[in-house]
Amino acid sequence: MSRILLVETATEVCSVAIAVDGEVVALVEELQAPSHAALLTLQIEKCVSKSGIPLAALDAVAVSSGPGSYTSLRVGASVAKGICYALDKPLVAVNTLLALAWASREEPSILNSPSSTVFVPMLDARRQEVWLAVYDAELRLIAAEQPLILENNLFENFIHQSLSGAAGKMLVVAGNGSSKLENVPTNEHVVFSSVKKCSARHLAALAERFFQQADFQNVAYFEPFYMKAPNITTPSKAPF
Repeated sequence: MSRILLVETATEVCSVAIAVDGEVVALVEELQAPSHAALLTLQIEKCVSKSGIPLAALDAVAVSSGPGSYTSLRVGASVAKGICYALDKPLVAVNTLLALAWASREEPSILNSPSSTVFVPMLDARRQEVWLAVYDAELRLIAAEQPLILENNLFENFIHQSLSGAAGKMLVVAGNGSSKLENVPTNEHVVFSSVKKCSARHLAALAERFFQQADFQNVAYFEPFYMKAPNITTPSKAPF
């Protein structure tokens, strides 16, 4: 029996779950977290209480590894690594976009979709930009994580490239970046998933798979995938 703590802080959502053999038994999340740092440890305590599984009894800790917000990803990674250090537990990293693709694939309306279906999870990256990746029906990576500006028909061109090679192929878009496509040209092959928000529950099955494969991170050197470095400015005037 595997018991894994799941931590999701890649976006505005702050979410924690505990899964047993890949099935979520406790979930606590805030969909518009004012401060991940203030909420995360409290959510972990609530999950422990709900599940009846103490941290010492966990077999691993899994964290959403990005891309996503620089600050919130660092909070999630720091807490996950701290637990792993303190309790000598292995660390599992789950790509945030892969987790969204998995969640959209498991929707009842999409579960039996053709084997040629392509999954395009995307995250809001401010302004008219999204971060996305492309996976096939088996969640094998077709196009690596990348930024895309939703202007000048760039997404329409991206769709044509992603749908090339198979007649009737369906493209499933998920994640909080998909709302930006409302005024962007698509086509009849594009399907919008109801999976918009990141959630720790989306990590469960993938974390279980990686755990069984012993696909663990080096706790000392693990860093989330930020996609972009933080925008840090230097004050124009000295503080004194």
